[in-house]
Amino acid sequence: MAELLLVRHGETEWSRSGKHTSWTDLPLTPRGAEQARSLRRPLAARKIGLVLVSPMDRAVRTARLAGLEDLTLEPDLREWDYGGYEGITTDEIHRTRPDWNLWTDGVPPAGSDHPGESPERIGARVDRVLDRIAPELEAADGADVVLVAHGHVLRVLTARRLGLPPSAGALFRLDTATVSRLGTEHGRPAMVAWNVGSEAISEQGATGSGGTPAR
Repeated sequence: MAELLLVRHGETEWSRSGKHTSWTDLPLTPRGAEQARSLRRPLAARKIGLVLVSPMDRAVRTARLAGLEDLTLEPDLREWDYGGYEGITTDEIHRTRPDWNLWTDGVPPAGSDHPGESPERIGARVDRVLDRIAPELEAADGADVVLVAHGHVLRVLTARRLGLPPSAGALFRLDTATVSRLGTEHGRPAMVAWNVGSEAISEQGATGSGGTPAR
């Protein structure tokens, strides 16, 4: 049975320091590149069909370092537009807005080019991705679909795949260079493994999550 594999890109300077990063196209750190390479062997053990990747360089390089060469860029997998909070940490935001929560309060605009996004708007984006990949996941050959993208957009996509509202993405912490697996149980979408490292994703069709638990 085909599974949906979600890969968050490797570490960047801003992901390491906790800065919100959407349109700022930072490169992977040396550690981030090594994280991406560590995914090559376990992903090679999967039967993979379609690979969709965010057009941002940090996602594309992660995919290529992980051995995913036959890929298609998907603009709807870009990260949440953080508007005026681009490059700012949550701790910094809380100095002036101590009760601020991205999932409920949104972000201020940063001009017309980056007005910011709500969970609902990202939900509409990822719904388009889910519609696009549905035939691949239902195909008889059982080949997995891989999405390589960013933390928050993949969390929203997970919520929508599981039939939850976009804001429920807040429930799913996602670390850099991890792979999460969404499969089915009794014909319904179900989480198989979440936020796990390379050692836990190599067995095709395994049911245990293994690796480091989500924190």
